[in-house]
Amino acid sequence: MESTEEPAGCPARGTCPVFLAMSAGTVRYAPSGLCPALAGNLREEPWGTDSPPQPDQGLPPSLAAVPVSWKSTGPCQGHRESPGALVETSAGEVAQDQEGPVATQLDVLRLRSSSMEIREKGSEFLKEELRRAQKELKLKDEECERLSKVREQLEQELEELTASLFEEAHKMVREANMKQAASEKQLKEARGKVDTILFAEFQTWRESPTLDKTCPFLERVYREDVGPCLDFTMQELSGLVRAAVEDNTLTIEPVASQTLPAVKVAEVEGGSTNMCALSGLTRTCRHRIRLGDSKSHYYISPSSRARITAVCNFFTYIRYIQQGLVRQDAEPMFWEITRLRKEMSLAKLGFFPQEA
Repeated sequence: MESTEEPAGCPARGTCPVFLAMSAGTVRYAPSGLCPALAGNLREEPWGTDSPPQPDQGLPPSLAAVPVSWKSTGPCQGHRESPGALVETSAGEVAQDQEGPVATQLDVLRLRSSSMEIREKGSEFLKEELRRAQKELKLKDEECERLSKVREQLEQELEELTASLFEEAHKMVREANMKQAASEKQLKEARGKVDTILFAEFQTWRESPTLDKTCPFLERVYREDVGPCLDFTMQELSGLVRAAVEDNTLTIEPVASQTLPAVKVAEVEGGSTNMCALSGLTRTCRHRIRLGDSKSHYYISPSSRARITAVCNFFTYIRYIQQGLVRQDAEPMFWEITRLRKEMSLAKLGFFPQEA
């Protein structure tokens, strides 16, 4: 026969305050470290709540609802804590439970105050940075405005300078065009006045310059200018003067200003200071001529001197051209020769600068 054994219950079931607390539902007991027998009994035996618990005898009524903790000191050995210890433990836990929210609130307040302080400091720092940035921006705006004014001023000055330069350039170009037009007009008029025959003879002579009187150019100058200009009354002396001019051996010297001693005309070689040796006219002679290396001097009048000087100037320029000392084009050289021929013609006619 099978025997039915009931599980062993708590020995202090009727009077155990833990049992009473757990039966009332105020304490949830979770066994920890109990012996296997007690653990099995606790698991197998349900706590009945239908039957009313038996009140403890000899204990205060307030201990009936105090939660009690069960401590295990060893396998299968357990003991109950005294009711006084349970009360102290419950009061400490209640105090800790009450102090926990207060401490949490204090921590939250401290965190909030710290956060507000950090936020205020950050706000002040940002405001200071903003003011500094605004100040720098204002300075940069002022500098930009100043530079803009300087640029506008420079642009205006540049425009004025460019305009003045353009005006000056147009003025110079206009003046140059006017001068060029005038020069072209003068050149056209001059070419119209140039004797083409004489110019052709001069160009032919310029290709091979010579002092030969047989060339067409010099032959014409001798016939029209040199011969008539050196044709004086005293024919013999005139021939000697012409030969000396051609050979470049004629010397003209000024006469001293002091009065010469009075002598007879026959005793003074070459005449007197009051008679021209070439024209035979009574004139005040301020110059005298010497032919070659001869020591004889001949006094000449101002008109005779002007005629001889004009011919000498012409031959001097001709010799310069022959020696290659004149670096000009054919036309300027021809105009210079024409001017010298004009001087010979004027001297032949008696037009010469009056000497002081």
